[in-house]
Amino acid sequence: MQKNINIQNKKARFLYEILDKYTAGIVLTGTEIKSLRSSKASITESFCEFNEQGELFVINMTIEEYIYGTYYNHRPKAERKLLLNKKELKKLYKEVQNTGLTIIPLKLFINDKGYAKLNIALAKGKKLFDKRETIKDRDNKRNLDRIKKIYK
Repeated sequence: MQKNINIQNKKARFLYEILDKYTAGIVLTGTEIKSLRSSKASITESFCEFNEQGELFVINMTIEEYIYGTYYNHRPKAERKLLLNKKELKKLYKEVQNTGLTIIPLKLFINDKGYAKLNIALAKGKKLFDKRETIKDRDNKRNLDRIKKIYK
């Protein structure tokens, strides 16, 4: 079992333009946190959504079933509640409703106290030409680093 769990959504920065970041707590059951501590989770296809009561949930996040769990085991793709301040929730809800932005998870980790936390971001989807520009910038940076390495 690892000490530091760091599960990232690498697609997020390519597909979305990050506008604002938040750190949210996440409500988990016993078998979910045990499975998470053994790094059996994925957030690549997940997103966040508000329900009718104004609570924020992460949807489509996969936490594999715990190996030693019996009939107490959890569902792998269940909706999981995120914990934020009321002020932050109201701000996010207003941004999502008015401007059509989306909330995506960036990173799932366990903090020093042992609590599972999720870094979420208010994001705007990129267009195809923005994605091409990102690829071009990344390739140019890689080539420049190679040239610098040669002449050192």
